[in-house]
Amino acid sequence: MSSNQFDLLKQRRFLPFFVTQSLGALNDNVFKNALITLITFSVISNDAAESGLLVNLAAVIFIFPFFLFSGTAGQLAEKYQKHLSIQKIKLFEIVVMMLACLGFFLQSVPFLLFVLFLMGLQSTLFGPIKYGILPQHLHTKELVGGNGLVEMGTFLAILIGQIIGVEFVSRFESGLIVVSGVVILIAIFGYLASRKIPYTPAVEPQLKVNWNPFTETIKNFGFMRRNRVVFLSVLGISWFWFFGATILTQLPNYAKHTLGGQAGVFTLLLTFFSLGIGIGSILCEKMSGRKIEIGLVPFGAIGMTLFTVDLYFANSTTDALPLMTNLEFMRAWQNWRVLIDSAFIGLFSGFYIVPLYALIQHRSEKHHVSRIIAGNNILNALFMVLSGIMAITLIQTGFSIPEIILITGILNAVISLYIFSLVPEFLMRFLVWIFVNIFYRIKLRGLEKIPEEGACVLVCNHVSFMDALIIAGCCRRPVRFVMDHRIFKTPIISFIFRTAKAIPIAPAKENPELMEKAFDQVAEYLEHGEVVCIFPEGRLTATGEMNEFKPGIERIIERTPVPVVPMALSGLWGSFFSRKDGPAMSSIPRRVRSKIKFSVGKLVQAQDVTANSLHKIVAELRGKQP
Repeated sequence: MSSNQFDLLKQRRFLPFFVTQSLGALNDNVFKNALITLITFSVISNDAAESGLLVNLAAVIFIFPFFLFSGTAGQLAEKYQKHLSIQKIKLFEIVVMMLACLGFFLQSVPFLLFVLFLMGLQSTLFGPIKYGILPQHLHTKELVGGNGLVEMGTFLAILIGQIIGVEFVSRFESGLIVVSGVVILIAIFGYLASRKIPYTPAVEPQLKVNWNPFTETIKNFGFMRRNRVVFLSVLGISWFWFFGATILTQLPNYAKHTLGGQAGVFTLLLTFFSLGIGIGSILCEKMSGRKIEIGLVPFGAIGMTLFTVDLYFANSTTDALPLMTNLEFMRAWQNWRVLIDSAFIGLFSGFYIVPLYALIQHRSEKHHVSRIIAGNNILNALFMVLSGIMAITLIQTGFSIPEIILITGILNAVISLYIFSLVPEFLMRFLVWIFVNIFYRIKLRGLEKIPEEGACVLVCNHVSFMDALIIAGCCRRPVRFVMDHRIFKTPIISFIFRTAKAIPIAPAKENPELMEKAFDQVAEYLEHGEVVCIFPEGRLTATGEMNEFKPGIERIIERTPVPVVPMALSGLWGSFFSRKDGPAMSSIPRRVRSKIKFSVGKLVQAQDVTANSLHKIVAELRGKQP
């Protein structure tokens, strides 16, 4: 397993696919941007409304095959070996690019729109393979990093493709000839790279392909709806493509008629956006600690909204003349606000989209990943069609490009809040991520010893009110905590505990009914293969030393024999949330971003579990305290 995401670029199980995918995205964008530039700055150069309509029409045509053929593509991706399927798709791309060259030679917009449809078909066939192949070659810990690299490669390809497509067509008389040669070469190199992708077995070779796109679409939605979090994550991704398609499609006319820039200013905007999303995608692995951290999704949504709305207020002109070159544009300090907004929209988009794709790949049934991705692509296509329809409707009813951008930013806030209300786990993980990263710098040791699948019980020493949040923030799997009912009711963070389905418990002398109910809930969670965490001391330490472990852990394992994972937190004693020098949270914090350690020991089998032996193991993991 790779030590970090960049090590994947040295390995055959990832690099040839990464190159193939990036070159495919590059070719898409060289052609699309050349066509858009031809429409915006050459064929229809003075009518903002007409060029806006054609640009939005082109966007709809490109994604329409996703809507029609994704169901079939998902089945083919699971029935056949993915490495061979990719090679055939890349050969098809070479044929499509030859037709593109003919269209550029004729300068026929209708013919080029037909070629754009074929490119959309090629991308439709590749989409389910693109995200379905990663779980077959990458470990769970590598999914976030791998997806981050793919998103980075995609958006850098968008940037380079945009530069080639826009700059050559707008600046040089022979630009279309050069672009024609470039798209053919890229397609050929993409095919050669695809031949190096290692053997990838079919996940369901006996699958009988259903060629009816409508019934297969319904079937794919059925696969998605089996897991509510997966289904709502798919909706979140589809909304992202609605948002992204709306914003990116408006940028050419925004650069021209709002910013008053020549074609190079459009390039500059997309450069900042693409670099932003590339950086955001790469940062996801570091910010999530190499786990699938869905708490980054609300963080991304907030940033996307704030900087999109600010883009409107940065410049809302509607009738500027396209006179400024890049240098002239950058000389005005107020234009840097537009560029910064573009970069941060991209940055937070990376935080939003990468964890969602990794979550779907991780939580979907292994034999249905490609078909779920296909269903996702169908919804993506529907949302992007709706995006184009919305933009065209708003243009025809008199809304300006800046106003469309503002409306999209506000819609992003509304839709995101709705999705997070349906899946509180996103917001809960966001709050956990914020709390933990504000107050602590955590050194992890042995986290991989927590099983990736199956039921187990985590046991840990109990030092502070933040213990459960730290453990939840570090573990890759959802954890159900058994905690004192008074801590469960702690103001502000009680929402986190309720959403995480924590189990409040009380001593038998205080509330025997609540205690029995807690043990029943623990048994139910374990029987369903979940992870339960308890603090066997039963209360926070008041001295900094570990209290004895109560026999409750033995009762749990006797009723439901599952492995136990001992863990220890060190460095928390003396923090604001511990009971040193009096009640917790009763004094002014003396330190922020404390260095702490979270250590995980070897798994203990059910037959070897005793309270005393676990106490000894946890004490050794904890080590000597200052």
